[in-house]
Amino acid sequence: MSSEKKRVQFRAPHRLVDRADALATVFGSDRTDVLVTALREYLQEATHDDELKQEIAAAYYDDEITFDQLSDLVGREEAANFRVLKRQLEDGYTDELADL
Repeated sequence: MSSEKKRVQFRAPHRLVDRADALATVFGSDRTDVLVTALREYLQEATHDDELKQEIAAAYYDDEITFDQLSDLVGREEAANFRVLKRQLEDGYTDELADL
């Protein structure tokens, strides 16, 4: 995982932030650590959901996300499979196969 960091800002309900602060106190860490861990775990779990994987694949097929973004979300091997399927879905590819 990259050690580069990117600053982000967002608004969240007070109750949610208060809970994150309380958990940070329990762990002896800070709010950022709690939020980064929660986000990392959410992304890990979400990308193992088959329905969400199909949405991610559709976004890749429609060129809404790049191959690198796809790889970050579903892993290199599965991304490579989606790339093969995308190529097969391209108009010219089926014509190429028909000519063989």
